[in-house]
Amino acid sequence: MWMKTVFWGLLLFMLVATTMAVEYGARSHNSGPWSWCDPATGYKVSALTGCRAMVKLQCVGSQVPEAVLRDCCQQLADINNEWCRCGDLSSMLRSVYQELGVREGKEVLPGYRKEVMKLTAASVPEVCKVPIPNPSGDGAGVCYWAAYPDT
Repeated sequence: MWMKTVFWGLLLFMLVATTMAVEYGARSHNSGPWSWCDPATGYKVSALTGCRAMVKLQCVGSQVPEAVLRDCCQQLADINNEWCRCGDLSSMLRSVYQELGVREGKEVLPGYRKEVMKLTAASVPEVCKVPIPNPSGDGAGVCYWAAYPDT
């Protein structure tokens, strides 16, 4: 009997939660703290030139000078809204792809594929120990978009 009650309770909860998610646009890119990072709202995306240099150096297997690492970490930390840090890294990465004329699945630089560069860029907050929102709650980590193929 209690199993039926639990089942119906969970089913009702799922129905209500799904309805609320649709109503309030839970999957929408236009709501939530990340919406403050939208250039259309006046947010200025950081160029992250230090991170750009760091990612490119790592891609060719070069040692990253301490000054470049420090510049990258400082530029990332200077982004006041931690919700915007991964978005700015993603924008930086897209501009690198565009600069290099990279298409999906192609090499970014000799011997270095686009997917690997994406993971390298996405891990910058962890390398720098700069907090970003993430489900684990520890404040640092890898940008969420690293798991998606279209970034």
